[in-house]
Amino acid sequence: MVNNTLGPLKVLIAEDNEINKLIAKTVLKRWGFTTTLAPDGAEAVIAVENNDFDLVLMDIQMPNKDGITATKDIRAMPSQAKNNLPIIALTANTQMGINDKYLELGMDGYLSKPFKEEDLYNLITTVIEKRKKML
Repeated sequence: MVNNTLGPLKVLIAEDNEINKLIAKTVLKRWGFTTTLAPDGAEAVIAVENNDFDLVLMDIQMPNKDGITATKDIRAMPSQAKNNLPIIALTANTQMGINDKYLELGMDGYLSKPFKEEDLYNLITTVIEKRKKML
C-alpha cells in the first residue's frame, strides 16, 4: 500500500483503453489525486492548453494523435508552465531500448503496462522532484 506524500496532484490521463483508464483513475484517486481523462493525444493537448495539471500519464498508442506527437505538441507550447509539465509514458511496448527513446522525445519517464502501483507512485515522485529542481 502506497502512502501519498506528494499531496493532491492534478493528473491528466491520456488513454484510449477503457480498462486502463479505470485502473489508472482508481489508483490515482486512492492516493488523493484529481484526474481528468483524455481519450486520445489530440484531446490531451487541448486539455493541457485549457487546464493546469501537475502531471500527464500518456499512453503511447492512441487514435487521432499518438502519445509521442501529443508530447511534442505540449513541449512546443509557449507557456513554460505547460511545456515543462511532467509527462510519463505508459506503454505496452516492451521492446528492448524503445523506452529510452521516449526520454529522448521529451517524456520524463516511462512505465510498462500493466504496472505495479508502487512502481507508478515511485516514478511519479521521481519525475515531480526532478522537474521541481529544473525550475
